[in-house]
Amino acid sequence: MLDTLDDAAVRRWCGGGLAALRAHQHEIDELNVYPVPDGDTGTNLVLTLTSAQQALEEPEPDGRAAVGDTMRRMARGALLGARGNSGVIVSQILRGMADTFATVVAVRGAELARALRTATDAAYAAVARPVEGTVLSVVAAAADGAGRIASDDLVATARAAARAAAEALARTPQQLPVLARAGVVDAGGRGLVLLLEALVDALDGLAVPAEGHGSPGDGSPANGSPPAGLDGGVAHEGGSAFGYEVQYLLDAEPAAVARLRATLGELGDSLVVVGTGDGSPPTWNVHVHVDDIGAAIEAGVVAGRPHRITVTALEERVPVPEALPPAVPDPEARGAVVVAAGHGLTALLAAEGAIVVGRNPSTAEMLAAIDQTGAPRVVLLPNDANTQAVADAAAREAATTGVRVSVVPTRSPVQALAALAVRDPQRRFADDVIAMAEAAGACRYGEVCTAGREAFTVAGRCRPGDLLGLVDGEVHIIGDDLETVSKQLIDRMLGGGGEMVTLVLGADAPADLDPTLRSHVGHTWPFVEVHLYTGGQPRYHLLVGVE
Repeated sequence: MLDTLDDAAVRRWCGGGLAALRAHQHEIDELNVYPVPDGDTGTNLVLTLTSAQQALEEPEPDGRAAVGDTMRRMARGALLGARGNSGVIVSQILRGMADTFATVVAVRGAELARALRTATDAAYAAVARPVEGTVLSVVAAAADGAGRIASDDLVATARAAARAAAEALARTPQQLPVLARAGVVDAGGRGLVLLLEALVDALDGLAVPAEGHGSPGDGSPANGSPPAGLDGGVAHEGGSAFGYEVQYLLDAEPAAVARLRATLGELGDSLVVVGTGDGSPPTWNVHVHVDDIGAAIEAGVVAGRPHRITVTALEERVPVPEALPPAVPDPEARGAVVVAAGHGLTALLAAEGAIVVGRNPSTAEMLAAIDQTGAPRVVLLPNDANTQAVADAAAREAATTGVRVSVVPTRSPVQALAALAVRDPQRRFADDVIAMAEAAGACRYGEVCTAGREAFTVAGRCRPGDLLGLVDGEVHIIGDDLETVSKQLIDRMLGGGGEMVTLVLGADAPADLDPTLRSHVGHTWPFVEVHLYTGGQPRYHLLVGVE
């Protein structure tokens, strides 16, 4: 049992916290109350803490570290690896604690309580519109619990914080009706409780670093983390002979993964397959560069259950002759970074001059894309409410390097297309961002997808496997036939007015859906201009934009 927090305890905490999140990863993912299968909070937290642990594994310059320095490295690693709102908020909680620890000689109970209060302030500041009944309420309760006992006993303070956090987590359904209807607690809050309990164990001397999850001889790092330079198994090599980067998470047994590795090795290059947790079956991060996208995904289906699939077109790289002088950046140059998935959608956005990042990116991946633009002024289009916080974090980080970044809060790729269409380099950058935001806001967006779980919606109860038609993120239609639901969604959206409709077909949309929808709009809405693209995006059978 420790009297003061030290460097070794911080490292035990990070390892123990990561192990706890891995053990409960699937449970936390299942706490998502939204029927659309996008709420992978447990996976996002695992990947965020994996990046934090990687940062702690790097050698200290002088071989020694003060507790404040170690916490800063842990927080910085978490920030760069953060995925989703939950990952960003946890990274800010760690940063708030690190800021406090950096100003004290010894961390005892009072300092821990003060650190949790600073962490709470940082977490709330990271969210544009804080909502109670979420991880924010849980961290605030932890800070209150630590402060109430007014003790300098480090372990007692940590226990009080963890206990108060668990009690606050149990209250979250009372604060958010959507949680109460689903009969669950907040997913991000559940993850934070696990981290605080891991802190108690680390201070009590009970925690051990996360054990390896890779199979012997399979090339995975001993601790199940991606190799240095990777975030969650996503590689960024300097070049490739292949046209597409395919990434997905895979639930599969080690023997099947070994066969998958051999298959993907024959299909492409830049192959990385790493374990992210034990589970039953274990979950793996898969990354490969290929030309045959379908074969790479099919290999995953044969091995197990692939999910969170992203496909990104790789930029064709032309070597620059060494004799040429280095290019001088244009101070007026502007760039755009867009989050999207699907080969067709990626190509469409790239044709508009944007750098495309796969869905659910980490902060580091966002920063790499900003850097890839080579521009001093960049617009970020997150296309997802759960990526908004990551985009905001990347914008703040980029500002420290002198790059001015503005985030246009798009919620769908169709809004990004509308925003990119009005870009004008002749306008002042600030005015251009306003014009893009107005264009995105004027584009109503809809989606057709398959329900991943049972839920109560404004359209009634949906069950797993039902087809959902969503308008501006809200379920309006529940059905069992893709053609019928797609037509109903288009009619509902155009019924509210509109001169142009953009339709983007998903990866598993049947071939006859294109002419069917063109014919339907032409006959039912003869004065509406139609743009239809094959996007190839996963999960969403159809994206609709109405302007």
